[in-house]
Amino acid sequence: MDDDESFDVSPRDIAILKARVDNPTSSTRELSRILEKDYGISLSHNRINEILRTMSEQEIFRETILPNREIFRHYLFRIAFNFPNFEENWRDCYDALQTDPHVLMFFTADSDYQWHAIAQFRTDDEMERWVHEFFKTHGDLISEFHNTMLHSVHKFQTEAAVFDNILSETEEGRQYLEHDE
Repeated sequence: MDDDESFDVSPRDIAILKARVDNPTSSTRELSRILEKDYGISLSHNRINEILRTMSEQEIFRETILPNREIFRHYLFRIAFNFPNFEENWRDCYDALQTDPHVLMFFTADSDYQWHAIAQFRTDDEMERWVHEFFKTHGDLISEFHNTMLHSVHKFQTEAAVFDNILSETEEGRQYLEHDE
């Protein structure tokens, strides 16, 4: 998805998503009351459940379990390519990173089109063994590999307030935001 593309999500559904993020353990019955009170949205808990299920199926959001960040050590890997070997080797490496259980997030993030991954391991030794095996398997593709240990992960969550920007884009969304003021 590029900067010009976005999911077409109604302001009402963004407000529901915001309420869910702000109240992750609330039942849909409780969400129904929160939506009425905070946004003036009157929906049955069954309808809210249907809307959340539809948004999940459309991959507007994913329900993910995030373990306590203290369980793992986190690392940022930056991978630059040996371009003469790119065409022949990129897909296997890409698929390996996509499916590796240690990789929490995998993305491209600079004008050099390097791959970046945030990975989690229990120990430094476990990470070092992983990197060693990664190089044995995908070394022909790699020209540079930078590894940064993220010593203190201070925040690891999405805040519901991030949806306020989306709501403020439309008149209907602004009305939901103003309802709670």
